[in-house]
Amino acid sequence: MGFVPNGLDATSWKELEPLYEDLATRSLDDVNQLEMMIRDESNLREWVSEAGARLYVSMTCSTDDEEKKMAYLDFVENVEPKLSEIGDRLNRQIMNSPALNELDAETYQVMIRDIRADIEIFREENIPLQTELTKLGQQYEEICGSMMVVFDGEERTMQQMGKFLQVTERETRENAWKAVWERRLKDANKIEDLYEQMLAIRHQISLNAGFENYRDYAFVAKHRFDYTPKDCEDFHLAAEEVCVPLGRILDQQRKKLLSVEKLRPWDLGVDVYGRPPLKPFENVDEMVEGTSRMFHQVSSELGKMFDSLRDGKSLDLDSRKGKAPGGYQISFDKIRRPFIFMNATGLQRDLETMVHEAGHAFHAMYSSELDLIDHRDPPIEYAEVAAMSMELIVHPHLEEFYTKTDADRARRNHLEGVVGLLPWIATIDAFQHWVHTNPGHSREQRTNIWRDLRNRFGANVEWDGLGDMRDVGWHRQLHLFTYPFYYIEYGIAQLGALQIWLQSLNSVEMALENYAHSMELGGSKPLPELFNAAGLTFSFDPNTVQELIDAVQLKLSELPA
Repeated sequence: MGFVPNGLDATSWKELEPLYEDLATRSLDDVNQLEMMIRDESNLREWVSEAGARLYVSMTCSTDDEEKKMAYLDFVENVEPKLSEIGDRLNRQIMNSPALNELDAETYQVMIRDIRADIEIFREENIPLQTELTKLGQQYEEICGSMMVVFDGEERTMQQMGKFLQVTERETRENAWKAVWERRLKDANKIEDLYEQMLAIRHQISLNAGFENYRDYAFVAKHRFDYTPKDCEDFHLAAEEVCVPLGRILDQQRKKLLSVEKLRPWDLGVDVYGRPPLKPFENVDEMVEGTSRMFHQVSSELGKMFDSLRDGKSLDLDSRKGKAPGGYQISFDKIRRPFIFMNATGLQRDLETMVHEAGHAFHAMYSSELDLIDHRDPPIEYAEVAAMSMELIVHPHLEEFYTKTDADRARRNHLEGVVGLLPWIATIDAFQHWVHTNPGHSREQRTNIWRDLRNRFGANVEWDGLGDMRDVGWHRQLHLFTYPFYYIEYGIAQLGALQIWLQSLNSVEMALENYAHSMELGGSKPLPELFNAAGLTFSFDPNTVQELIDAVQLKLSELPA
C-alpha cells in the first residue's frame, strides 16, 4: 500500500490530518528523504484536489441544491483553511531542508520558485479571509444561476436567450437584449455590494502580506514571474492601437449593411446579410458527435482523446435552470481525468466553447503521465494556449456541422471575434488593475472608469437610453468575482494560439507535434520555455499583435462574406 490509504475520505479533515502530520514531522536530512516527502505530499494532494473538484462540480451543476451547496461550503470552511496552514508548514520544511540544493534543478526549478513565492505571501490571518472570498464567489454564482427570463412564452436562462440576439427580426433582438439586461439590473445592487465586499477583503489580504494593493499581491500569488503590470499595459495599448480601429471599421460596415441609422448593442450578433443564425446542432448529443468527427479529421490521436470523454461521467453540457453560468474544464487529479462543464443552447459559440474546453482536456491528458501534481498544473497563460489553439485548428473541418457556405460564415465570425476579443480582454484587465490599485473608491468612480474603458476599447455602438445597462456590463464577467486577475491570460494565450494556427496553415502535422510536445510538459517549465517548446514567441507588444492581426486580416480577405 502507498502512503495514502485506499478509501480515504479527502473531504474530511479528521482523516487528512494524521497524514499531513506525518509529512510535517519527517526528517529531511538527505535528498532521498526530501524527494520521498515531495512525492507523498503530491500523492495526498491529488486526493484532496479531486475531492474539492468533485464538490465544486456538483455545486455548479446544481446551484439550487441546498445539500450540494452545503457540502461544498463545508469543504471551503473546514478543510481548505487547514490545507492552507499545513501547506505553509510543508513549504517551509522543504525550503529548510539541508538537502534542498541537491534536488535536480531542471526537475524542481519551477516548483521551488513557486514555493518561495508562496512562503513570501503566506499570512495565517489571511486564511479566513480567503475562505470568505470563496463563499462570496459562490454567492455570485448562485445569483447568476438563478437569473431567468420569461420570453416568447417560455422561461429561459441567460445563456438560452443568446439565440434571440442572432435572429434577423430587429425588434425581437431588441426585446431579447433588453429583457436580459433588465433582469440583470434587478440584481445589480446586490452584485455591486458583493463586489465591494470582495474588494475590501482582497485589499486587506494584500496589506496583511506586506503589499500596497491587491494587484501587486496577485502577481506574486499567481506566480507571474515572466511579465509585469507594465507588460499588461503594453498589451492594452496594442489592443487599442491595432484591434480597436479594425473593429470599428467592421462596426461601420455592419451598420451600412444592416441599413440602420444607429448601430445598437442588439445589432452585433445578427448576420449582416439577413441570413438566419448559424445553428450547428439541435441538441447536445449532436454537438458531441460532430465534435468527435471533427477531431478525428484533425488527427486520430485527438479524436480518440475526445472520445474518451464520452464515458457518461466527464461531460455536463446542457443549459438548465439552477446551473452556474459559463463553461470550464477541471481535472480530477487522483484518477487523472478531465471534466467539462458548459451551457450549450445550439449556437456557434457553444461549438467554440466545446472545442475550447476539449483543448484544456487534451492538455490534461497529454501531461497526465507527469508524476508530481505541480508538474501537471500549467500556468494559466499556457493552459489557454491549449484551448484557444483548438478553436482555430478545427476551422478546416467545420463542414462536419455546416455546408461550405455556412462553414465559411463560422470561420469568418470566429476570426472577426478574435479581433473583438483582444480589446475586451484589455477592458477587463485594465478594469481590474484600476479597481485593485484604487482601494476605497466609490461606486460612482468605478462606474466612470468602466464607461471610460468601454469608450476606449468598445464597439462603435449607440447607447442612448441604455446607460444603466451599459454601466453593469462587467457584472456578467465571472472572472472578476471568482478568479480575480485571471483574464490577461486569455490575451497572452490568444497570441500563442494564433501562432500555432499559422504553423498549421503551413503544416498541420508540425503544428500538432509542437502542440503535443509543449502540452506534455504541463507546468514543469517556466512560461517562456513552454512557448519556446511549441516554436512560439513569448511577446505581447504592439509589433507582435500587429503581425498576428495582419495575418487574421489576410485570412478574412480570402473568405467569402
